Amino acid sequence: MNDRDFHTRLGELLTKINDMPEGERDRLRQLADETKTRHDRVKKAIGEMQESLDYLRLSVKYLVFDLEATRRENRYLKDMLARSAGEDNAE
Repeated sequence: MNDRDFHTRLGELLTKINDMPEGERDRLRQLADETKTRHDRVKKAIGEMQESLDYLRLSVKYLVFDLEATRRENRYLKDMLARSAGEDNAE
């Protein structure tokens, strides 16, 4: 159920609650308000989780890039050491 459907159904529920006898209305309105509040909190939490996942994905991409760069640098330095050792043996 998307957000628009939720609010539409909640509005329909509130309309039906208003048609009920007065003694039952207050408790049902309170439950409907609590439901809306919980829905809003869940929606906010999901948004925050999505932002956290996006940040995590970006962080992982940076870490992979850094790892690849470190591996390239290590290969380059090993090659330099091997060449240097080869030159020392040639003398």
